Amino acid sequence: MTTSVLVPSSLAREAEDRREATRKLGYVARAAAVYRVDRLTVYPDPDGAGKWEDGFVETVLRYAATPPHLRKEMWGKRDELEYVGVLPPLRVRSQTGSGSEGSGSLRQGIVTEVGADGRVRVNCGMQHPISLPVPADMDVEQGERVTVRVSSRRPVRAKLVDAPTTGFDVVAADLDAALSRDDAGLTIASSRYGEPVTSTRLGQLAERRDAEGGMTVAFGAPERGLPSILDVASDAVGGDQTSDEPEGFDLWLNTVPNQGSEVVRTEEALFASLTCLTLTE
Repeated sequence: MTTSVLVPSSLAREAEDRREATRKLGYVARAAAVYRVDRLTVYPDPDGAGKWEDGFVETVLRYAATPPHLRKEMWGKRDELEYVGVLPPLRVRSQTGSGSEGSGSLRQGIVTEVGADGRVRVNCGMQHPISLPVPADMDVEQGERVTVRVSSRRPVRAKLVDAPTTGFDVVAADLDAALSRDDAGLTIASSRYGEPVTSTRLGQLAERRDAEGGMTVAFGAPERGLPSILDVASDAVGGDQTSDEPEGFDLWLNTVPNQGSEVVRTEEALFASLTCLTLTE
């Protein structure tokens, strides 16, 4: 099961300052962590570009997804990260708390040096980077994120393991490319103009999502919903879509059918949508 979320590069377009824009993106990252999203894709929306520099949204989300003990090593100081102190902690299980300290626990690390003797130095949140042998079936490069199994901290006993890093990945891709991935699963557009989600419909959605091996859910931007971004008439979306329609979604869904506010913010829509769409039967 793979869960992917698509957000536009114009996601923070209405934020008055960089601090508020960063805070908004922090809520998006929190939603991705809470609902165990595997991949958070930032797709381009050049027509909706706001005051923030190109790549701002992707950079802040990538930083938020980086385990705290790796952020300084990976990012240093950048203008886009001026206010990352307002980001809420994600507290992904293997990054913080007892799950990261116990014997045999998995930690994320970054390769800081590759030696000629088949060993690498890895920063994984210990007091100093540690030297580890590279398993014969692994190929790692400097700067790469890796998974380390720590069996003892004093003395340090650890090894590289071929296991996926925890949390979610942040990537940039065109909307069409993201929707056509082999692991895209059930593709859903979140829009106030979509088919209202009901308790009866949820069971059908869960069954279809599981049958297709996961789902990809796309969201729009402030004052630019998906119909506007895709140049699709709002009255043309809703219900199942045919495969030859330009938007490329299986479903257009309204996950807040009785909204009391004129506008549901994107970060609010993520929580509302993923709450119901990740339910099991």
